[in-house]
Amino acid sequence: MGVTLTEKAATHVSNYIAKRGRGVGLRLGVRTSGCSGMAYKLEFADDTTPEDLIFESYGVKVLIDPKSLAYLEGTELDFVREGLNEGFKFNNPNVKDECGCGESFNV
Repeated sequence: MGVTLTEKAATHVSNYIAKRGRGVGLRLGVRTSGCSGMAYKLEFADDTTPEDLIFESYGVKVLIDPKSLAYLEGTELDFVREGLNEGFKFNNPNVKDECGCGESFNV
């Protein structure tokens, strides 16, 4: 199953990589943090590593380290605009609870 991007998210990532002039995709992971235990890590990747698990949606690569995949399996990453705010939204079926501010989660 892996991790997927919506078409909007893939378009946003593609445009940003083109604007940067470099990059192979989006690196996604989790780290211990926040009041609920886990937080997402998200950055643009300039290269791959041998341990990266690579998923592709709409021509955009999503790179994930093997330890994070257990928490991210089945996640869909969307890019949303709500009023003046815009950003990535994680639709993660593994989440059991989220903190009130939406910055952390637990599984």
